[in-house]
Amino acid sequence: MDVTPDNPQTILASALAQDLRALLGKLKRRLREQAHVGDLTPSQVSVLLRLEKDGPTTASNLARAEAMRPQSMGSVVAALESAGLLSGGPDPTDRRQTLLSITDACRKWVEEGRAARQDWLSRTLQVRLSPEEQARLAEAVELLKRLVDD
Repeated sequence: MDVTPDNPQTILASALAQDLRALLGKLKRRLREQAHVGDLTPSQVSVLLRLEKDGPTTASNLARAEAMRPQSMGSVVAALESAGLLSGGPDPTDRRQTLLSITDACRKWVEEGRAARQDWLSRTLQVRLSPEEQARLAEAVELLKRLVDD
């Protein structure tokens, strides 16, 4: 395959990549709006979702996973604890460590946010796209999966 900059296929792929990045960024912002994250920063949301996905861990492990300085993670953790979204308890294998985990209130908030995003997207697909367009979109989603799957 010819990938020289002036090749028409290369030009098309580059334009498509640019459009796709812009469109997915806009979709991500619209979905974020539906979740009502309130006053939480992107770092705080990321920490909560990581804990929800991976389970309890220490602040130092979170800092490494989020590529943050431990001091920065300390302020994120403190803010989330004061908001009642995060709690800490002793590590059963090393009592010197504190394991952080999301609270039931946080779990409910995460579930409600996902439900709101799912509801908005489902309704928007039904209102704005015909059944035929929805079928074409389903085919496009399969192509997009091929871009990200290993």
